[in-house]
Amino acid sequence: MLRTPTGGAGHGAATAEEGSMSIGTVLIELRDEFPEVTISKIRFLEAEGLIEPQRTPSGYRKFAPRDVERLAQVLRMQRDHYLPLKVIREHLDALARGEQPVLPSPGDRRDLTDGVWDAAGPGAATAVRIGRAELLAAAEVDEERLEEWESYGLIVPAPEGGYDAEMVTVAKLVADLGRFGLEPRHLRAMRASADREAGLVEQVVAPLRRHRNPQTRAHAEATANELAELSVRLHAALVQTALRSRLH
Repeated sequence: MLRTPTGGAGHGAATAEEGSMSIGTVLIELRDEFPEVTISKIRFLEAEGLIEPQRTPSGYRKFAPRDVERLAQVLRMQRDHYLPLKVIREHLDALARGEQPVLPSPGDRRDLTDGVWDAAGPGAATAVRIGRAELLAAAEVDEERLEEWESYGLIVPAPEGGYDAEMVTVAKLVADLGRFGLEPRHLRAMRASADREAGLVEQVVAPLRRHRNPQTRAHAEATANELAELSVRLHAALVQTALRSRLH
């Protein structure tokens, strides 16, 4: 049970200030239920928009009791349901609107093309997939262009046939970059970089996947999702930094 401090006899801003906590205090509050939580984890969830603590004029974070409870909700959904952060954010936003959304089961997968959960039922083992014609229509390209992308490894069919829903996003981005004159041969380095980053993530989660505890194995997916998000953010920051050094 989280311990949320209460304010004193003051009113207004004074009461809010008395009830607020530093990030270090929040960490102590959460450690009983979430022993693996870290300050870096809290900052990451803030950067992802899951929590929005107030800031003092000097820039220090101040967490209200509602911020701590929301943070605990996020951590519980990650731990108990292994959900990606986007789904958690949507769930909490729905609760804030007074709705009563149902959390998907850990085995479900999200159809990334329209944001709807796959209706294959609890425990479904495969993600939503689309056919070749659907991919061509979604990316608004012809067969020749798609074959070229496949020849460079930018678009990869699923082993069982069809394409994972993520390939729609990849195809659209490749098409958008092409409007700036970037051909598939120019994008091979991005594909190679993505493969290397995926390999790093796999190294981290591999011990979790091999664990005897089923919950720990299931937690590997949530960990992989979080690492992927951090990797994407780092990549974007490095590209922006490199561009600034070249353009100034």
